[in-house]
Amino acid sequence: MPFGLVIAAQFNARFAAPHNLPMPRILLIDDDTHLAAPLASYFARFDCTLDSAQRPSEGLARLRAQDYDAAILDVMLPEMDGFALCREIRAQPGFGDIPIVMLTARGDVMDRVVGLEMGADDYLPKPFEPRELVARVQTILRRQRVRAAPAAPDTLLRFEGLSVDLTRRQVLRQGEAVALTSTEFELLALLAREPGTVFSRDDILNRLRGQEADLYTRAVDIVVSRLRRKLEPLDCIKTLRNAGYTLAAAPAQDAP
Repeated sequence: MPFGLVIAAQFNARFAAPHNLPMPRILLIDDDTHLAAPLASYFARFDCTLDSAQRPSEGLARLRAQDYDAAILDVMLPEMDGFALCREIRAQPGFGDIPIVMLTARGDVMDRVVGLEMGADDYLPKPFEPRELVARVQTILRRQRVRAAPAAPDTLLRFEGLSVDLTRRQVLRQGEAVALTSTEFELLALLAREPGTVFSRDDILNRLRGQEADLYTRAVDIVVSRLRRKLEPLDCIKTLRNAGYTLAAAPAQDAP
């Protein structure tokens, strides 16, 4: 049975859609013609609008023309694969920080590793349960929801050369804004809330949202590596051999 028809057969699932949240708009980039329509109908049950594009060039054009809350990318695509597309999206100044979920055909470890290295926030192997995809998208959307409210004093973490605004989900490095993915921000926020505390890889996996708890530990190393590159020239995330990671940063001199 075509994969899209499998999704269509699940429309009578017992999950009710929430009605108290703004309707997010998601972009699916996948060349499976049997997938887009039934999946869009399923997302609508959870008050999500799902648009679709079959080719990366079309998807990039949509992202430039429309504000989307998240993107779902298939790995096997024409023109370029999903990994290259993810990298292309991350390089865009206008929408490069959009949350991204990758759909992998095999669920191989290397697919997951490459996807994370390219900047994906989460992954899901095909075939998948539509409800699980919705749940993963809803999880990363929750991270993006609270942005406009003024920051309360205890939600603004300030260090020498580094500022982490937990309410607006903004990071300043030496006064300049840093574009982080949802996973990168969650990791930095975890470390910044308890500077000097050493978090093992298992601690991080269990406390980060949007990743399965049994995800391989190499994923943590990949996200840390990406985060370190974006915070350069600051060198504030330290590795303690056989122990984990910690934020080694002095509080800002004028911080309370």
